[in-house]
Formats: sequence, C-alpha cells, structure tokens
Amino acid sequence: MPKTILIADDEPGIRSALQKLLEFESYRVVLAEDGQRALDVLRDRAVDLVLLDIKMPGLDGLEVLSQVHRDQPQLPVVIISGHGSIQTAVEATRLGAYDF
Repeated sequence: MPKTILIADDEPGIRSALQKLLEFESYRVVLAEDGQRALDVLRDRAVDLVLLDIKMPGLDGLEVLSQVHRDQPQLPVVIISGHGSIQTAVEATRLGAYDF
C-alpha cells in the first residue's frame, strides 16, 4: 500500500509541484492550503509524513507542528520554507520537526 503524504502550503504552485512529483513516485498525496486545514486533515485520516510550510495565514507552521507533535508525536514532520533561518530551524527542531 502506498504511503500517504500531507502537503500543507499556502502557495498553490508549491502544492501542485510537490503533489505531481510525489504522485509520480507512487505516493498518495493530501493537500492543505493552510494550517487549520492541515490539522483538520490529520484529525480525519492517517498520513505517514507531513511536509509543512512555515509561513501560512492563520496558524503558521510552527503552531501546527506544535499541535501535531503533541497529538501524534510519532508522525514525522518535515518543515519546508523559502523563508527559513537558523533560529526558525532550531525552534522547529525543538518542537519536534523531523527535518527542516
């Protein structure tokens, strides 16, 4: 059975590009356009990995990461961002990110 990956990013082009790449590699992909939608998806279905943007409207990636790690500490979350900094990477790792 193929693994399921949740992509949470507010940029439609990023979501689409990652979705095409991952589906080409035979993964199932679920999309979320913001942090709240990502949490909703995670309440409704099991996923194997989350690709999570930092900068999103409403709940940002670090807030989502904190809730995901609290509720599903075994779920790997990889932070993706074009706006990353060392401080953000350290904070994401502290909150339980698998990678940044």
